Order: sequence, then structure tokens, then C-alpha cells
Amino acid sequence: MAFNTGLSGLRAASVDLDVTGNNIANASTVGFKGSKAQFGDLYASGFLSAGTNPIGDGVRVQDVKQSFGQGNISFTDNGLDMAISGDGFFILNNGGEIRYSRAGQFSIDKDGYVINNQNMRVQGYTADEDGNLSGIRGDLQIETDNLAPRRTTNLDSDLNLDSRQSVLETRVRDIGPLAFSAISGETFDVQYTDGTPNFPVDLTATSTAREAAAEINNAPGMSASATTTVTFDGAQDLNDAFISGASNFTFSLDINGSPLTLDTSNINSLQDLVDSINNSSETAISASIVAGSGGTNVLRVIHNQGETLSYSFADGNGNSDSDTVTGDVNVTADRSVAGVTSTTADNDFELAFNASPIRVTNEFNPLDQRTYNHATSTTVYDSLGNSHELTQFFVKNPSPGNGVGVSEWSVYAQIDGEFVGGTDVTPYTARFDQDGALQSINGDPSGEILIDDWIPKDESGQPNGADGPPAPGETVVTPIPEPPTTSAFVINLSGTTQYGAAFGVNDQQQNGYTTGRLSGLDVSDQGVLFARYTNGQSQALGQVALAAFNNTDGLNPVGDTTWVETFESGQPIIGAPDTGTLGSIKSSSVEESNVDLSSELVNLIIAQRNYQANAKTIETSDAVTQTIINLR
Repeated sequence: MAFNTGLSGLRAASVDLDVTGNNIANASTVGFKGSKAQFGDLYASGFLSAGTNPIGDGVRVQDVKQSFGQGNISFTDNGLDMAISGDGFFILNNGGEIRYSRAGQFSIDKDGYVINNQNMRVQGYTADEDGNLSGIRGDLQIETDNLAPRRTTNLDSDLNLDSRQSVLETRVRDIGPLAFSAISGETFDVQYTDGTPNFPVDLTATSTAREAAAEINNAPGMSASATTTVTFDGAQDLNDAFISGASNFTFSLDINGSPLTLDTSNINSLQDLVDSINNSSETAISASIVAGSGGTNVLRVIHNQGETLSYSFADGNGNSDSDTVTGDVNVTADRSVAGVTSTTADNDFELAFNASPIRVTNEFNPLDQRTYNHATSTTVYDSLGNSHELTQFFVKNPSPGNGVGVSEWSVYAQIDGEFVGGTDVTPYTARFDQDGALQSINGDPSGEILIDDWIPKDESGQPNGADGPPAPGETVVTPIPEPPTTSAFVINLSGTTQYGAAFGVNDQQQNGYTTGRLSGLDVSDQGVLFARYTNGQSQALGQVALAAFNNTDGLNPVGDTTWVETFESGQPIIGAPDTGTLGSIKSSSVEESNVDLSSELVNLIIAQRNYQANAKTIETSDAVTQTIINLR
């Protein structure tokens, strides 16, 4: 009996030594999980009774249990090395057999598959051509082909336009001079570009050019002034010869029927008369000598407020002249005035408005930065992946209406120095509310500008073979559907603001890029494999899948630091890293063995002691048996 008990102890101690030795041997094995031998005592028992004082029958090894505790994570210089922080196993395809491992030392084989050191393929969720994860599990494969170019179909510009900026450009319509005698008695409506109600102007009650100008000035967007000019030229000139030959020279001048007090007692020349008029008490009157039609110098009198002037003069020799002259009205209209419609039969003012030229001062010129308030540039791409420079110019406009609660800016666009979007003819109009938020662009609240007339060109200015604008009559919808078939793209300014702060580009993102070569791989905490390309783009190639088990201890180790599913472990629970109970992925890292070498060395001493003690039991039993045999 003692022999069997000691022998069972030797066997148990030997297994303990084997387990401890295996732990020590794999102290540096990546992903290795240490084991521990578990023992149980043996008792002999019968069917009916185990006896009153049963004696043990030794010991047996009940189980060799692995510890799946977390090992230390150490960094490596391999971007595909992965460590699991938390629960879960990598899923490996070993020629159709599925294995599970915590060892994340991975690389790429000649076909681009992610494999471990034993050429087992790593399983994960594959991605489509656009980098969208499909949710379908398979062998992870790294595509090493060049990344095809993508044309720009959308540009998001998040800008702030400085509301403190001044209006740089002026647009004025010069109307006139209009003779008061031609427009007196007319009525007309002034119309506006921003939908402001028409403003009626009534000249029927005006009696002078000055009063007519004052009435026109009441209309928003209209500015008027009046002058009355009398030039003493024609059939009866008032010149030096007329005065010097006078036997009794007389001259009078009335303003609206009121005589102007003049000292004409000692007038011997035209200059004496000019001085007399200029020295009068009427500051709005001025006189000067100008060249007459006959080659002689004649008198000119101007009333700079447009009052009616009446004059008479004589030389005492029977030569005289007299007349009454009404003034002229000079009118200008700013860019807010769209037109004028007469409401009387006489329509001289309307005709003059329609025939008047528009005078532009400081007109927008992309080559002159003094003609625009702000500008910003970004790169866009055509269908061949060629880069082009898109520049947006912002020019502040006068506020529409009365300027309360609304502001407007003109938006111009150029690509490689050529206007696009028709902005060379008509710029887009961006309108902002009282809070500085964008209300609309050309009335569209989406804040989008559709560029559908761009022809990509090379450096010589010739079409470069990339897709061009839509065909005539073809409708372009936004957002641009995939796959795009034209060069049309959208500039989205919906996030643009107009605050009292310096101009700033808060963000500007476009979705195009040129072709790129694979330059590196990155792995996220969720196990997503990102390919980095030389064009600065990155694209998801797939996502590592992890598996967990209800009974991890039930897994069966099969070598190469891998386990297989068993009935006791249950079926695997498969999902993406960092979801549910699954751990996260640490890239460029590996999980070290969880073996505590110090503890294993102590366990080695204990196992050795146990082995020696059990051997002593057998030795003692042998001595006792030999004593009995020697009895005679």
C-alpha cells in the first residue's frame, strides 16, 4: 500500500515538474498562457461502505489548468503586430481549420494576406473599394495596388467674412442733366432690385429745378442736384465790345422773380460785370468769362442750386436782350435701383433713365486685391487626378433695402485663373441675417454653389482629357451622385458666417485626391487596418475580428500558441474589437507571456521537494518490508 501511495506521489510531482518546466520554457513566448497542475487525493471505497477509518490511496493529477490572465503589453517596430487588451482571441484560418490565439505577431504573405508566423491567415471583416466595412468575415488581405484618383464633387468652406469691411465697388447710373422744363409735371415709380416696394416721385407741384431735385432725393437710392446756367452767347453776345460801345449800359438779374442787387454804375468791361455779380450777396451765384461761339469772350452765370434765372441787358443804343432760364436736374441712381416706370403720359425721365450709362468705380478685378475684400484658395481634382487651384473671392455689397438686419456679399470663383460658375458675368450673392448667419445664396437656403461649366485644362490652357461639364440640357442634382460622370462639383458655404471679426478660414475640406501608392499601414484601437497612401489619403482595408468563449478554460491547446474550440468551451462569440466584452487592439505591440518566472522557480523547488519526499516514502516502505522478510 505504501509503495502505491509513494508511487502516485512521484507521478504527481513529476507532472508538476513538467508543467513548471513548460512554463519556464515559454516565459518569453508571445501570447503564451501559463499552466498549473491541480491535484486530488485518492480513497478506496466499496459499494456498501468505505470503512470506519479509511486510509488514503495516494494522489492523482486532476487537471492541468491554464491561466488566461492578461500578459504585459510591449511595443514593437512592426506596424502589424497587435496585442489584445482585455478579453478575446484572434481568429486564425489554418487551411480551413479555425484556431484561436493571443499571439499577435503578424505579417503579410506574397498574396497580401495578413498571417502569423505559422502562415495561418488572420480573420476579420472585409472592406469594399470605398473603404466601407461590409460586416462579412473572411481572410484579411492588404491590397497593394495604387489608389485610383477621385474627382472633387464637394467642397465645404467654413469661413468668417468680416462684417466691418467697407463696400469697395460703387455702381452709379448717371441720369441727365435733365432740363426741368422737360420733366416738370411728370410722376414716376422707382423700382428696386431687392424687392423693396416701389417709391413714387411726383414732380407736378415743383416750380424750379431745385424743388424737383429735392423731390427726387426723397427716393431711396436716388441722388439729385440742380444747377441753372445762363451763357450770354448767340445772336446778341454780351461781351467787351457790347459794353465798351454802350452809351448807357444796363444789366439786371432776377432769381425766382426777386432782383439781385448789383452795382452797375461803373461797368466798363466784361470783367467789371463778372466782378460785380460775384461780389453780390447771393452766394449761390457765380459768374465767369468763357469763350463764345463767335470766337469772343462772353459772360456765363451759374446758380448752383437750380433756381430760375431771369435777365435783361441793353447798351442804350437800341441793342438789348432778355430771357428766363430754368435749371437742369442731374440725377444718379445706385445699384439698388432696378428701373423707373412713368405713371404719366410724359415719360422723359423714364426714357433718360433707360438710356443712361452705368459708371463703375473700383470694379472687381481678381488681379487687383484692392477690388475685393477677401479671398481663399484650395486644391480641387479632376477625373484624372490632376490638381487645380480654386480661388473664391468675396466682395462686400451695399446692404439691400434700408440696410437693417441684412447684409450681402458677391462671390466669384476661378479655377487656374479662369472664371467658373458664370461668375465672370454674374457673381453669386450671399445674404446674411442680423446674427451673421448665412440666409441664402442666390435665394437658395442650402448655401450651395453649383459649378457646372468647368473644363479641366493643362498648363498650356488646353483641355487635358478629363471629364468636362454636363451636356447641354443635362440636369445636375446635388449632392453629386456616385459615381460622378462630369466635372460638376458643389461649393457648400452653409457654415459661413459674417461676424465683426477678422476674415478666417475655419475649415475647408474637399473630397477629391490624386492617385497614390501604398506607403504604410495603421491599426486603430477597434482593429481597423488603414492603408496610408502617398497622396495623403487613408482607406480602411478591413477590421480584425475577435472571438470570446463562455468557458475559456474549456479551450484545447494545440500548439503554436493556439487553441481550438471544444464542447466544454462552447461556441465562439465573434465581434469587432472594443465592442461588448471584447478587448481593444494595441497596434505595434504584442502581449507577453503571463508566466511569472520568480513564482515558477519557487514552484520548481516545491515540486523537487515533493518528489524527494515521495521517494523517501518508498524507501521507508522497502526497509520495513525487508525487516519482515528477515524474520526467521
